[in-house]
Amino acid sequence: MNPAVRAAVRVGLAAGHEIIGIQNGFVGLINNTLNPMDWMSVSGWAVTGGAELGTSRIIPSGAELYAIARTLEAQKVDALLMIGGWDGYQAAFKLHSERANFPAFNIPIVCLPATIDNNLPGSELSIGADTALNSIVEAVDKIKQSAVASRRCFVVEVMGRDCGYLALMAGLASGAERVYLPEEGITLADLQRDLMRMRHWFEHGKRMAVIIRNEHASRMYTTPFLNALFEEEGGDLFEVRQSILGHLQQGGAPTPFDRIHATRLAVKCVERIIEAGHARQPIGEFIGLSQGKVAFHRLANMPQMMEVAARARSMNGGWTYARSPM
Repeated sequence: MNPAVRAAVRVGLAAGHEIIGIQNGFVGLINNTLNPMDWMSVSGWAVTGGAELGTSRIIPSGAELYAIARTLEAQKVDALLMIGGWDGYQAAFKLHSERANFPAFNIPIVCLPATIDNNLPGSELSIGADTALNSIVEAVDKIKQSAVASRRCFVVEVMGRDCGYLALMAGLASGAERVYLPEEGITLADLQRDLMRMRHWFEHGKRMAVIIRNEHASRMYTTPFLNALFEEEGGDLFEVRQSILGHLQQGGAPTPFDRIHATRLAVKCVERIIEAGHARQPIGEFIGLSQGKVAFHRLANMPQMMEVAARARSMNGGWTYARSPM
């Protein structure tokens, strides 16, 4: 996210505009913690991971909307660029939908996708997903090397919430024998079939296997459950170890692709805001990369492009799935 902020700040300043950084996302708007940013405020951010401005998962409502409106009016904010994930998109949509009640929200609002989950509408690739994928593949490669002198199966859990992008791409890149995705779910028949295959492989000389599981692939068949199941059924044929990568996936310096992607989208967003600054009707849009092209979509259409029910289930700790036909 830092390369995106850096590009947005410097492009905006070069165009003659004043740029204000909001600390800790929408919490900063609620608490009026805004700081002017100059050219050197973002020095070195091009190669820095994370978000120096801070983030939050707050979706404002009630009195918080009034506080945000007061802040926007007091600071004379003319446009808002939101760089973030699912909750940031929902918060921006909330402001957009409340324009009739709060005149201060009648300003251009543009959202830029930045989440390792890669689950935002209108974009095939979000900022951060490539960096997370590289971190996962690097970790899995090291895990595989640790089993050179033994017969072992690894069950690796990766992030992604209800989007299987990280699990699927990590499985392809690392040569995993099996990948469990939330889009498909896990059934008992799947596990029985995979166990039979695993035993067959190790009986015929295989020495190492990797299974990658998305964190929300199944509410019941968790990573510890899969580890215990494969270990029990593997017997003397192979050992089983589990590895939950956790926040390792969120660390590391951004990859060259993410830096270029962030810069490209941020420049497009700032140019779009400047272009629409004098329009009669303030825009509400989000940007995305689809089929190799950068495009803007209307915030008003966002609910139709999101699976809000899936997100609600994941936040409540339970999921349901519709399996595709075999």
